[in-house]
Order: sequence, then structure tokens, then C-alpha cells
Amino acid sequence: MALLDTVELDLGTAHDDILTVYIDVADTSLSRKWLAALDHIIQNRLHLEKNYCWLGWPEGPRNGQLILSEINRSIEAINRAEIGYLIRDHYSLDNSLIPGEILPLITQERSAQLPGEVDHAHFNQLHRYFEDLQGTCGAMSPYYTAADAATRWHIRQLNLLCHEFESWAISHRKLITAPEWVRPSQLMCWLNAPRFELAAEDLDRFGIETINRSCGAVYVGVNKAISKGHWEVFVDEAGYNPDHRTDSLTTTSLRPQVLAAGDFDIEWAQNPADRAWQQQHLQDFRTWLIGNGFDPADPALTIGHPQVGQVNLQRSFGTEDYRGIWHQLNSRLNVCAIRTRTASAEYPYCWRDTDYMEKQILCLG
Repeated sequence: MALLDTVELDLGTAHDDILTVYIDVADTSLSRKWLAALDHIIQNRLHLEKNYCWLGWPEGPRNGQLILSEINRSIEAINRAEIGYLIRDHYSLDNSLIPGEILPLITQERSAQLPGEVDHAHFNQLHRYFEDLQGTCGAMSPYYTAADAATRWHIRQLNLLCHEFESWAISHRKLITAPEWVRPSQLMCWLNAPRFELAAEDLDRFGIETINRSCGAVYVGVNKAISKGHWEVFVDEAGYNPDHRTDSLTTTSLRPQVLAAGDFDIEWAQNPADRAWQQQHLQDFRTWLIGNGFDPADPALTIGHPQVGQVNLQRSFGTEDYRGIWHQLNSRLNVCAIRTRTASAEYPYCWRDTDYMEKQILCLG
């Protein structure tokens, strides 16, 4: 693979405990655009969104109870804002998780402690609150227009926290049921990151097989749309059922990705591509797409995750074993700095800072 550049990430919580992660950037049409956008982000010192950076880490500091508390705090702030939208809802572990299937391999002792599965109906409702309040790109809602900067920040949090809790809950359950299939990831998102348009030659990086993500694989930040993508609807709404049919509202909201950014995601989980159950899921997904009027082979659907790079696991961690990698990352869930060949930036702040919300509000304007 021809390499375009190496991106370096410094992770850690103290200056004497820094782990540098080395990302090899592939030389492709999409990667070149993405790297230029990333350099712009770094050079202009945009704010790295540290409260939405580490998803699916079941033993991380942002646990389920903390996330739910943040959801309720934002709901209360929106209700106090008097913008004409009232949310009569409250989120707790009791109404956010429902009993899940007890797997045969789980012993009676372990099943007694088995965490529940996400109540998707309740979190779809949370996402609906967000959609009502914010509107869509180019058609912002009257509630969002009437809101002040602080209220707009809380509106945005409903979306981020919804996805963060779902990721945490899935990994928290898998930590007991199937610890080797916990799916932690790292989302590098910057506030006000400029977008660039995807061209026809970029679409070959998408496809159903790119749903299978490898440990250390780096994906361009395109899947940040308000609505869920086709795969997410198939998993969350259809429950992997190939015979499930979406309603017209869901179908029309499944828009292709046309914009990307210098944001990026790093997958830190194992690739399930060779597992029979995953192969069956993808085959059922193809059947579901056809049944709902989509062509599974159409690249314009922009299904999946377009890869732009790969973490050099040996150079970064001295191993390619996910267990050794997780062990090194678990105590370093904080990005201190980033460097490319032409740009560098440090990020000395943390989501725990007492003035962190105020800093983000200032950045959002």
C-alpha cells in the first residue's frame, strides 16, 4: 500500500505516561482530501470534542450512569429555556435497559449479573427530541433558532449522548456475554470542522463489506448525519430481521453521505468478517435492502465505513493482539496531541474541566 503520510497521536493522562499511536495514511483520492482537511483542522487549532471521543469502552470513566445524568441535565436545561418545546421524560438505568436474551454459555451465577440490552424505543424517542429541536442542515427548527448558545449546546448533546449511551450499553453487556467482541472505538471530532464534497471516485471506498472494521483501521469522518444509516436501521429497527419493512418516514430519511470532514474514527475491536454469524448478518442485510427498495451494490448509498489509514499496531503497541492493545489504551483514554508532516496541535483540556461546557459554547458561537 502506497503511503501518503504518518499521523501521530499522543494519548495519556500525564506527561510521563504518553503513548504515541502511529497512523499510516493510504494514498487514495479520498485520503488526500481527508488529510488536507485534517491539516486545516490542526493548523487552525479547532476544538477537539473530548466528551464524545471514546465510545464503547465499558470500563472507561464515562459510564452509563454518568451519560444518563448528562442526558437529564440537558433535558432540564432545554425545558428551562422556554423555547416552546417541553420534554416530559427522564432517563435512568431502569428505563434505558431491558432484559436481554440469556445466552446458553452464560452460567447461572453470571446471568444474575447480566446487564440488559438498550431500550431502542426509548432512545429512538431521545433522538426524535433532538431532530425536532435542531431540524436539518439548511432547515433549522424554530426551536433551535429561538435558543441561545447554551441551549443549542444542550440540544446537540441529546444526539451525542444518545449514541454514546447505546455504545456503552452494548459493550457493557458484551463484557460479560462475549468479552472478545466488545467494540470500543475512538472518534476524533472537532467543532466547526469544515466539510468537503465526496466525488464519484471516492465512493469505491464504501460498500457492505466495509461494515467489517479491523482493529486499528482509520475511517474518514462522514457518518455524522442526523439520521441513522441503512446498517444502523437494519440492526436497531429491524433487529437483523431481513423481512422487516421500514415505514416511509424511515426510508426517506436514509440519505446518502455527500460530505466528509477531517474528522476520523479508529476502530479498536476485532474484525468479525470471518465469523459465520457476521456473514449471515450481512447476507440478511442485503436481503433487507432489496426488500426495502435499495440496491445493495449501489455505491451511491454510501453504506459502510470508507477507510483512509491503518494504525501501525506493532510500532504503536508492540503487539497486534487486541487484549494487549486494550490494556495499554484503557488507562490512556485522553488525546494530548496530534501531528502530521505539516501541522501539529496540543489539547491540554479535558471533559472533566469545570469550564469545559463554557469552552465548547464559545467555540460553537
